[in-house]
Amino acid sequence: MVRWCDVITLPFLLLQQLVVSPTGPYRTVAAAVQAAPAGATVVVRAGRYREPTVTIDRAVSLSGDSGAVMDGEGSHAIIIVRGDGVTIQGLEFVNTGTSYREDRAAVRIADAGQCRVEHNRFTNTFFAIYLARATNCDIADNTIVGARGREAVTGNGIHLWSSRDIRVSRNVIRGHRDGIYLEFSRHADVRDNVSELNGRYGMHFMYTDSSLYTGNTFRDNGGGVAVMYSKVVTMTKNLFSSNHGPTSYGLLLKEIQDARLSGNTFRRNTVGLLCDGADRMIALDNQFEDNGWAVRMLASTVDGRVEGNTFSRNSFDVAVNGVGTSTVFAGNWWDSYHGWDLNRDGIGDVPYHPVRLFALLVEHAQPALLLQRSLFVRLLDAAERALPVLTPSGVVDARPLMRRPAGGAR
Repeated sequence: MVRWCDVITLPFLLLQQLVVSPTGPYRTVAAAVQAAPAGATVVVRAGRYREPTVTIDRAVSLSGDSGAVMDGEGSHAIIIVRGDGVTIQGLEFVNTGTSYREDRAAVRIADAGQCRVEHNRFTNTFFAIYLARATNCDIADNTIVGARGREAVTGNGIHLWSSRDIRVSRNVIRGHRDGIYLEFSRHADVRDNVSELNGRYGMHFMYTDSSLYTGNTFRDNGGGVAVMYSKVVTMTKNLFSSNHGPTSYGLLLKEIQDARLSGNTFRRNTVGLLCDGADRMIALDNQFEDNGWAVRMLASTVDGRVEGNTFSRNSFDVAVNGVGTSTVFAGNWWDSYHGWDLNRDGIGDVPYHPVRLFALLVEHAQPALLLQRSLFVRLLDAAERALPVLTPSGVVDARPLMRRPAGGAR
């Protein structure tokens, strides 16, 4: 039985859907968006659409069929969102071109909120997704592939500026300057993304407080992840892997307060974790393996705590640039610890000094690394273990674990 309300509602819903196709009633996305009332959906059929920048200033959903491509023709931004409640999904964006006069993006959200950009593909764009003064938006399930090359010719994959309550999740970003960049933002939630093969950083953020980063993979980037000038940062269950180079690291903490790192894995980086002015940093239950330097703790870092972590197969577990550090090392597992446990409580009876004498020599003369596997260095390490008088006495784990902790890191 057909109800009277169905007869009225069905035509109304159809009117709310505007179709764009090469042969349809709307031949351009701009024309359909201009005609669409708030709450309508613009459906873009397969085809390549070359048109000037499209501006969306009201709550319209833009949905692309498979094969729907919006082409910037190497000369301009593609979509600018200036209204609340906009959704963009299912489209491919290509060829914005490089600009040295503007932060040109395939999709730019400015002074808007409650927007969603999801399940899109971005190829060869300067900036892919750019949010400026945006609030409460979701950036999810996008694939972003830049033209990897010199930093000057490519922007960032996902860029947030002066925004808050933004969720960035399950995106794959590669080939940009920075995979994810945040500045002057608050309450960001960045999770389950893969950021790899980017020229500078997998993620880079400054002045971005009270934010959470969890479950992400940062791999094969020029400099890993840089965290600068921020407060109350939580990073859990991330993978920092294969970030190599003379000044490269998995994670840099510079001039930040109250960072908490837990359950992360640092694997095959030149430096796993570099702390420079990271006050009250807490590192719990992380895994450091196969790095050059697992942790480099500069004297500018104070009142930190490194506890319950595992250190295995690193060339140097800990390095410092001074006589000591106020950071406390306690209850970690070290694969190079050779103490004993007479009372069988799982804690070594002899404290462990994680800073090798050879590491101190390398701090002052890096060419000494050529001697790393020599008999001279082995004898040096053995002598220092027997009589640790030259390594910093303040860098010591008084309760080293006898057994490697299970689980935790990725």
